[in-house]
Amino acid sequence: MTVTSISNSTDRDLAVQAVYADAGITVDKLGEHIGARIGGVRLGGDVPAAQVEAIRLALAVNKAIVFTGQNHLDDDTQYAFAQLLGDPTLPHPTVTSRGDQLLTIEGAANSWHTDVSFVDRIPKASILRAVNLPTWGGATAWASTTAAYDQLPDSLKAFVDTLWAKHTNFYDYVTNDVDIDDTEAGRRVVHYEEFTSKEYQTLHPVVRVHPETGERTLLLGHFVKEFVGLKPAEFSAVYQLLQNRIIKLENTFRWNWSLGDVAIWDNRATQHYGIADFGAQERKLHRITLAGDVPVGVDGRGSEIVTGDASHYSVIEEPRRLDVFGGLRTACANAPVGPTLGP
Repeated sequence: MTVTSISNSTDRDLAVQAVYADAGITVDKLGEHIGARIGGVRLGGDVPAAQVEAIRLALAVNKAIVFTGQNHLDDDTQYAFAQLLGDPTLPHPTVTSRGDQLLTIEGAANSWHTDVSFVDRIPKASILRAVNLPTWGGATAWASTTAAYDQLPDSLKAFVDTLWAKHTNFYDYVTNDVDIDDTEAGRRVVHYEEFTSKEYQTLHPVVRVHPETGERTLLLGHFVKEFVGLKPAEFSAVYQLLQNRIIKLENTFRWNWSLGDVAIWDNRATQHYGIADFGAQERKLHRITLAGDVPVGVDGRGSEIVTGDASHYSVIEEPRRLDVFGGLRTACANAPVGPTLGP
């Protein structure tokens, strides 16, 4: 089956299954719109090229994928595997006190978000490995922003296709959760001071075209501060309308962690939420993010920096269309920037 012959979902599904079979991996769906468990792979820096490409395809199709039994991994081999999928970014644009290869996630970011969406070059994917886990609780949930867009009525699609949003890192992690003790509250204060040590603001299209699949997906999450041209009250109403579509339970996938688990999610087509239901227990995971492209909207215009240069944090990836999605329209990588804010 050639790329040019893939013109419908049935042909595409057959082509996808052929790639998995040729690479010797298994992909078991865990939800209709998002989530799959991958088998037949021992992660590390020596994963065969055919399996790397199959993993990349499984990620694009399923948005969030998990691997179990990867207890052999340590920080170095997790990083070596990440390099096979793309160019790792620095751990974070502003949080630099925790090493230069990966970010240690302590506790849980219990608010729906897309990683680092406040910069122009949003990471394309995140790779998360369980290190220390509570005896109960601490799951992670992901939501498909692609499914959410697809389910919008045509009239609402027409509206959001032209909508732009300002994203910023000046989001208050510290006061997001009232059920925390003094120690955790103090830790969050210190973290937030580092998190906001440099301000970033970026204008992104609310609907971006996925560079590998051509699908349209909603770009929102808790780093969004305002919509261009809308008043604050209008922003709140529209944001909640769209966000509620994204986190509709049928569009989500939840994973209960065990040691040896690794999760990868397509940061261009998902939001995620760490569930903080483990009390005072320790929860620690190590995250590596991969460099992405500058988002491009339906009209071909790219995101615009308002404040903050993220060139130290990440290169800008030149995206490559997946073969099984080759018949879809490709967004222009060198598109003009989006609108500027009015007074």
